[in-house]
Amino acid sequence: MCAHCVADPRAAAVETWKSTVNSMQLGAALFAVTYSMEGTVKCRIDRKQRSLPVPASRPTADAGTWLSAFWLAVICRDQERLTQLSEIPLERLRSPEGSYDEYIYHWVDTLQSWWLRRPDLADKLIATIEASDPAVARIAPQDLLQAVLYPPINLFYHYVRNDRDGFAPALADALKLHKTYWTLNEDRATDIDGSIALGPLAIACLAYDADFPLDIESDYLPKHLLQRTWLGEFPT
Repeated sequence: MCAHCVADPRAAAVETWKSTVNSMQLGAALFAVTYSMEGTVKCRIDRKQRSLPVPASRPTADAGTWLSAFWLAVICRDQERLTQLSEIPLERLRSPEGSYDEYIYHWVDTLQSWWLRRPDLADKLIATIEASDPAVARIAPQDLLQAVLYPPINLFYHYVRNDRDGFAPALADALKLHKTYWTLNEDRATDIDGSIALGPLAIACLAYDADFPLDIESDYLPKHLLQRTWLGEFPT
């Protein structure tokens, strides 16, 4: 997906949409097989129904991977997969102590509660914001936390408050921070992971679908993914 977005930053080609859908399907499939009790699980990947074996361990099915899978499902507007991901118990997503700051579990809890319309969303979002403060979070590198990990939380705050005037400036700031982080040195500048701002893109998709005023163009925010141009092109 990232490679396609480098070559096609507006996501104007159907191949870029296909790669995005494939990424979303793989992310959802990882959690489907990890938390299934069956011997195999049927998942649609790359336009085919596939039978995937349930693994003996879940080394990558954690909260960090969950966030990426959730963002991809939001971008693809796949409500069924969003529900499946949101129904995974939070405790199952915990990694050994020291892998993540505690804020990430508050963040997952917030997103699951929002999608499933559970109570106390505001309290959970406040807990996420407080736990992601640089004075509290200690595991994530500070520049990564401030430039990449926190901006989606801030954008979501503006989105759930229906802050239509504040959302676009917050999105512009998020994209500036993303660029600053991923162009700081040569190693980051050549790292394909920085080619799109996945979290901000996903929250921007929510805002776009809610008719927030968004007059922002950026290669980090592929236009035709944001505007769901390819939605319905083929079964996902």
